[in-house]
Amino acid sequence: MSNRERPIVGITQGDSNGIGYEIIIKALSDPRILDMFTPVVYGSTKLFGFYKKTVPEIEQLECYAINSASEAKPRRINIVNCLPESIFAEPGRASAESAKAAVTALECAVREIKEGLIDTLITAPIDKKAMSGEGFGFPGHTEYLQNAFGAKDTTMLMTSSRIKLGVVTGHIPLKDVPSAITVEKILSKLRIIRQSLKEDFGVVEPRIAVLSLNPHSGDGGLLGTEEQDIIIPAIRQASQEGILAFGPFSPDGYFGLSHYEDFDATLAMYHDPGLAPFKTIAFDDGVNYTAGLPIVRTSPDHGTAAELAGRGMADSRSMRAAIFASLDILAHRQAWKELQENKIASSTSS
Repeated sequence: MSNRERPIVGITQGDSNGIGYEIIIKALSDPRILDMFTPVVYGSTKLFGFYKKTVPEIEQLECYAINSASEAKPRRINIVNCLPESIFAEPGRASAESAKAAVTALECAVREIKEGLIDTLITAPIDKKAMSGEGFGFPGHTEYLQNAFGAKDTTMLMTSSRIKLGVVTGHIPLKDVPSAITVEKILSKLRIIRQSLKEDFGVVEPRIAVLSLNPHSGDGGLLGTEEQDIIIPAIRQASQEGILAFGPFSPDGYFGLSHYEDFDATLAMYHDPGLAPFKTIAFDDGVNYTAGLPIVRTSPDHGTAAELAGRGMADSRSMRAAIFASLDILAHRQAWKELQENKIASSTSS
């Protein structure tokens, strides 16, 4: 974590043929935003220029080519040209070239944040299938970053001003979910969420709701026994560790009655019972945050939106929210670090 006057925010372009550049351009179009941080986009000035022409409401927006974030200039949109000059855009079409470009930009940004050249990382959407075809080897950003930073475990924590939600299992087929849910995995996610809420969001002692796997929380075992055999024992063990975990709650009633407003975070067992209501509640300003990493990484809560690419219609609010969320988390981490240092200093002097 740096002590720069303005944080340097790294932003990867995502898939070259998706809406990544459009939402980046729109998010950075207000010059006042450059007083808050220094943006460094990992991609191509050529692609930036191409997509800028597709956004008619933006007339003047200059970018500056640099070789590395070490050359970044304040109050400018800096672009690390890490892609070949031959790169070209085919908006709306997933291709091997656009997938390779996404991988290259991501690898370059990760290398530079490891070197301390940028302070936070924001990733624009990728086409997971196209990247898989190019040998990416990970279901998405979350798993790639967990591996890149050697984190024992991470949690995809969806955040907004109204709700924070994590999942026990991520991007896996539905048929594989029940066998992937274990007491230890639930505990690991609860530990990560608790620590992240304290360290990254300034919550003194988080209250975390845990959702069920089966309809109606299994109806006492009639509709499944995972609640009795796995989820309830995990909640009890978490409570013994001092984690304020509650549940399990059936997702339909939990979200339908807005019970999420009574908790600092919610833990769902798998993707759709958590992310479907999350995006209904907070699609416009939702942010995907990877909790458990040594760095701050956020992303918009949507995909490449190929059907909108190149048409100037993409909504940049989630990208803007991802940028501001990363800055808030960075500030909270700094405050947490100083608090821990003061505690150590106080205990040493007493």
